[in-house]
Amino acid sequence: MTIPRLIVAVDPGFGGAIAFLRNGSELEIHDMPCLELKRNGKAKRDLNYTEIGRLFDCAHDADGLWVERVSSMPGQGISSAFAFGKSTGAIIGAAAAQFWRIHEIPPVTWKRAVGLRAGDGKDASRALAIHYFPTYSALFARKRDEGRAEAALIAWYAFRSQIE
Repeated sequence: MTIPRLIVAVDPGFGGAIAFLRNGSELEIHDMPCLELKRNGKAKRDLNYTEIGRLFDCAHDADGLWVERVSSMPGQGISSAFAFGKSTGAIIGAAAAQFWRIHEIPPVTWKRAVGLRAGDGKDASRALAIHYFPTYSALFARKRDEGRAEAALIAWYAFRSQIE
């Protein structure tokens, strides 16, 4: 059994994050890089694809990408669903450009494995991330840090699944 050197895990979407877990203990997290653009006179958000590429390029020695498998949600508009899928595709494409193995993990799989239950709210993800990464608890202090917490938990799931 080899301990993974570097795991890259992503909770996709504009409120998500990218986690880098080195040697199972050193955690680095980046909020999803976004830009605010004007389209038809309205402010719209889009991913900063160049920054995602730069972050991934700095992690060229990664063992792979673990990303939450996404799908549209009931009540989500067509435009939102398309933007979400486009963003996830761009993340996967950036990882493929690094020649990383790509693992798409259904939310139910990684959540169950790390100890989250159906119906657990955002605070449960943050509390669990603090439990697994107490040294980094400040990264998960705010309600809006749920994306960070979920990226960290996906990384933890990936690490545990690689060493077991």
